[in-house]
Amino acid sequence: MTETVRIAVPRKGRPLEAVLERFAAVAGIDDVADDVSSTLRYEKAITKGEAIPEHDVYERLASYSDLSDPGLPEYTLLRDDREGKPRRIVFDSVTVDVAGVPVELIGREEPFRALRTHEFGLGFDSADLVLEEVVTLDETGVGSIDDVNARIDPRETDVRIVSGLGDTVYHTLLATPELLPPGADLDRDFVDGYEGPLCISPRYERLVRAVLGTHALEDVSFTYPDPAAEEEAAIADAGLGVYLTMTGSTAREHGLVVGDDLFPSETVLMENVAEAGPAVERMRAALTGPELETTIRPS
Repeated sequence: MTETVRIAVPRKGRPLEAVLERFAAVAGIDDVADDVSSTLRYEKAITKGEAIPEHDVYERLASYSDLSDPGLPEYTLLRDDREGKPRRIVFDSVTVDVAGVPVELIGREEPFRALRTHEFGLGFDSADLVLEEVVTLDETGVGSIDDVNARIDPRETDVRIVSGLGDTVYHTLLATPELLPPGADLDRDFVDGYEGPLCISPRYERLVRAVLGTHALEDVSFTYPDPAAEEEAAIADAGLGVYLTMTGSTAREHGLVVGDDLFPSETVLMENVAEAGPAVERMRAALTGPELETTIRPS
């Protein structure tokens, strides 16, 4: 009997949708992917007060899950972080077939940490978490998957990034035009010679240090946006900042110059190399074919 491969996946949001899209591409589970995505978008709207349900949360949960067929998705309840801590329906699991291998996608709040504790050999999570938690800081920054994996201390974790899923927004340099000398580019070299404040979200401080390198930040002081303010407005006040952007249109509306994309904030396939075996390696190959869209890909 073919060994079942268990893969940790996010429970909700854009990262889970990116994972489902990848499995739809390699396993033809479009109907399952669409069902899960539409269900969770509806549940998110209920949680945010943007939709009013006809049935209570337990009735909806019972209607979504069918335990008689492992090929149909299952859901579970979590407490949301929003005010009032409402119950929220999130993804739990589904079993799909990939190239003749049964694959069980299992929802986890923190897939990266589930891999770190050897619960899984493969999993999907944000590339940001690796930079925030396990990449060693150095004078020079990182700009590729090979850089990231090379900076992971093997004594810290056996997890490595394999490839990205293409659901990309970027940590991007933003600045006011007045800050840039005539003809200057807003790039890593500019930051290296810059002295002054740099506005970022507090949770990304270690990520920014890893991406830009400690040498470039020697004369930089981090500032943080007021929780009630738009990040782009706070960066305009500081003069220079790093923020997640897709098109940069909102930044330009605040009069900011959009500079270099420093690092993709992308959902990535990760592997615990200590848990690798033939079934895991076969699955990794199926999920990272050269025809599949990605920003982060090993060289």
